Amino acid sequence: MTRPLITDDFLLQTETARELYHKYAAPEPIFDYHCHLPPAEIAENKQFPNLGNIWLAGDHYKWRAMRANGVEEKYCTGEVDDKEKFLAYARTVPKALRNPLYHWTHLELKRFFDIDKPLNEDTAEEIWEETREKLATPELSVHGILKSKRVSVVCTTDDPVDSLKYHQKIRDDGALPTRVYPAFRPDKALAVDQPDVFNAWTDRLAEANGVDCGRFDGFLEAIKQRHDFFHTMGCRLSDHGMTRCDNEDCSESEARSIFDNGRAAKPVSPEEAAKFRTYLMVYFGQLDAAKGWTKQLHLGAMRNNNTRLFGKLGPDTGFDSIGDYPQAESLAGYLDRLDRTNELPKTILYNNNPNDNYIFATLIGNFQDGSVAGKMQFGSAWWHVDTKEGMEWQINALSNLGLLSRFVGMLTDSRSFLSYPRHEYFRRTLCNLIGTDVENGAIPRDMDLLGGMVRDICFRNAESYFGMEPGRV
Repeated sequence: MTRPLITDDFLLQTETARELYHKYAAPEPIFDYHCHLPPAEIAENKQFPNLGNIWLAGDHYKWRAMRANGVEEKYCTGEVDDKEKFLAYARTVPKALRNPLYHWTHLELKRFFDIDKPLNEDTAEEIWEETREKLATPELSVHGILKSKRVSVVCTTDDPVDSLKYHQKIRDDGALPTRVYPAFRPDKALAVDQPDVFNAWTDRLAEANGVDCGRFDGFLEAIKQRHDFFHTMGCRLSDHGMTRCDNEDCSESEARSIFDNGRAAKPVSPEEAAKFRTYLMVYFGQLDAAKGWTKQLHLGAMRNNNTRLFGKLGPDTGFDSIGDYPQAESLAGYLDRLDRTNELPKTILYNNNPNDNYIFATLIGNFQDGSVAGKMQFGSAWWHVDTKEGMEWQINALSNLGLLSRFVGMLTDSRSFLSYPRHEYFRRTLCNLIGTDVENGAIPRDMDLLGGMVRDICFRNAESYFGMEPGRV
């Protein structure tokens, strides 16, 4: 019989690693400060009908692997039923050895369904039936999942024009021990060179506040009002997804003129768009700093590369990759613009290209100012580098060039409620790295010191850093 992959000591190669994980890391709750979980499904305590539905709907990681395995698109994003999609994924899993999907898949089967057998074509039918029965129980509703994984905090990703009605419903209901907060993501406010996107969004912004956004001053005021509203709803984080952070001089009169052209659907040049983005990003930073928020910058993804399939399927369907953009100079300049006036908020930098690891890890050191421990953060391995190796690279870069002990730790960045074992995956990887250092004589085997650092990284740093009340888990 094949030995189960997911054992108690999965990925833990030394005695020190095992003690660090089981005694210090595993007992900590989860502080999931960045994800793409739908607030509506949390508010409604959704019950998922089957594994195909909860696993494959919206999961572009799995879709990419399936396409690479020769699976037709109808089994990824098409109209075939959930079981057919699941069976197609089951046929793909054995071909995904050494891809993190192989580990994540079997971690999720073990942690939620207590299934040890490998998923493949032969076991798929049995696993389908077994998981379908368990998914019908209260323990695997959305609330059941969050409780079972001891998720203390969830921060969703929300457009400023969103009413946050589902966040309000979660608050009013009060039954869920997990605290659920919105995060402010105003990406469409920057799209002045895409008039269809920009004007549709700005019209929605005006409707959300009842503020006239025909003029630039009204536009800025409407954004501020939404920022204020999000704050009243417990939001303490903003988030921006960009290829790179612009840093171009732009006066208020220039920004107003560019805004007017965008609203009139007149051409906006790349240079003008970069100026406008800089102006607004400084404004967003000032708003965040004034309220003590944390700013997240997700940089470096090259999106929607397959024109044919983007046109057919839309964004976030698995056609994005690592971009090779110059980051250092413009990012440093942007951070410095805010710092000059003492308006640089707490900031987390995420890079999609591992070539930027040392750049980002050193950039944060330029703007640590002693006001907050770990004020500037080199964020966890993100997206295409959210792998065991990618996590190790990020941890090593931060360790070598900053203070690993002040790191706010892991997040899911996922659309699936079954993704919470990714925190376990990170914690095991972290403990294994530290344990290996101990065994090699590179750091002392002081378990109080090491265990305290592990506990901090897994939960406690985030709890103190973000300033949000944790849940009762």
